[in-house]
Amino acid sequence: MSQKSSFAETQMDFLAEDEAPVAPLPSGKLPSYIAEHRRRLRERFMIGGADALPDYELLELLLFRALPRKDVKPVARMLLDTFGSFAAVVSAPPEVLRKVKGIGDETITDLKIVEAVAHRLARSRAMHRSVISSWDALLDYCHTAMAHRQTEQFRVLFLDRKNVLIADEEQGRGTVDHVPVYPREVVKRALELNASALILVHNHPSGDPTPSEADIQMTQQVQAAGEVLGITLHDHLIVGQEREVSFRAEGYL
Repeated sequence: MSQKSSFAETQMDFLAEDEAPVAPLPSGKLPSYIAEHRRRLRERFMIGGADALPDYELLELLLFRALPRKDVKPVARMLLDTFGSFAAVVSAPPEVLRKVKGIGDETITDLKIVEAVAHRLARSRAMHRSVISSWDALLDYCHTAMAHRQTEQFRVLFLDRKNVLIADEEQGRGTVDHVPVYPREVVKRALELNASALILVHNHPSGDPTPSEADIQMTQQVQAAGEVLGITLHDHLIVGQEREVSFRAEGYL
């Protein structure tokens, strides 16, 4: 093999790397323009919080640790162009994120940690509280957990006699436009938890939370099965990307 050919192959291997290695530069310092940019972003964030930064700069802050030797601004903008919003980037499945040039396992792990923290915080504001007094927090949690999923997910929120949320469980995952739901299993689980009431929640990956005829029929079946055993169906929420639809508010219940 010629020296020229060997050099070309080595160069291609370098360009094909997903992420820069974690090891520091030989000098032990970032190039001054990158270091200064990162310092300014961190300072603006600490002074003004997230509201002081547009989405791409907030995303840059997340990418700093995983990509310590890169100018991450082009990567952040590529992610936003690909997925459309900060929330959609963080919520994107790992296998989809991995298709974006420059994104590897370490970056994906950091993004998934942020997603998990957001879910945990939103859930803590709703759990073990009366849904009457924490309805907005409940909607925030449902939106955070489900609005940007690329497939349908069906969850059941179980309430006690004081309408306190005692459990939140995923009952099924489906395709982009369907998730299997078994009303008898929903009610059976309510009995196991000694729940007195339910709130059904599922998402529409299309972004439009308008109920389908199948959604309406399934809701009526769960309501009928619950009534036989003294379990009340308070509501069914369909989560879209921008808003939620309440069956109770829309007159379906």
